[in-house]
Amino acid sequence: MTSETDEVDRIVGAWAQQRPDLDFSPMEVLSRVDRLSRHLDRARREAFRRTDIEPWEWDVLSALRRSGDPYQLSPKQLLQQTLVSSGTMTNRIDRLVGRRFVRREADPGDGRSVLVTLTDEGRIRVDAAITRLMDAEAVLLGTLNGSERDRLATLLRRLSLGFDTAPPA
Repeated sequence: MTSETDEVDRIVGAWAQQRPDLDFSPMEVLSRVDRLSRHLDRARREAFRRTDIEPWEWDVLSALRRSGDPYQLSPKQLLQQTLVSSGTMTNRIDRLVGRRFVRREADPGDGRSVLVTLTDEGRIRVDAAITRLMDAEAVLLGTLNGSERDRLATLLRRLSLGFDTAPPA
C-alpha cells in the first residue's frame, strides 16, 4: 500500500464522508481508468498531430498496415475493424485517397469489389505515428516496471473480455 494520494483518493474520500452507506471501490478503479484515458487521448492526439494525421485516419491506416503486405483490405473488413458506418467509411476512404495515403484497386478475385491499399506515403505516415505513439505510451507507463505492466494488462484484459462478449445494450 502506498502513502501517496491522487485526485481520485480525494474525491472518494469526500464522497465516503457524505455517503458512508455506499461502496466506492468501483469509483476508485474506474475513475482512475477514466482519468488515464484522458491522458492517453492527449498523448495519442499529439503523436498523430506530429505525424500530420487525424485519429480517424490512424484507425484506417493502422488497420491496413497491420494486415501485412500488400497492406490492403476490403471496405467491409475496414468497417469491421473500425466500427463505423458504411457511409462514414466511404467518406474516410475518399479523404484518404485525396491525401494519397490509400488507393482503391479492383479486387482481382471479384471484379465487382474494390480493395483499399495503403500507399507508400500512407505507410510512412502510419509507421511514424506508431513509433511516436509507442514512445508516448511508454512515458505514460513509466512509473510501472515490466511485471507491474504485465499484471495490469492481465487485469484489464479480464475486465475487457466481459464487455467484448456482452451483447450490445
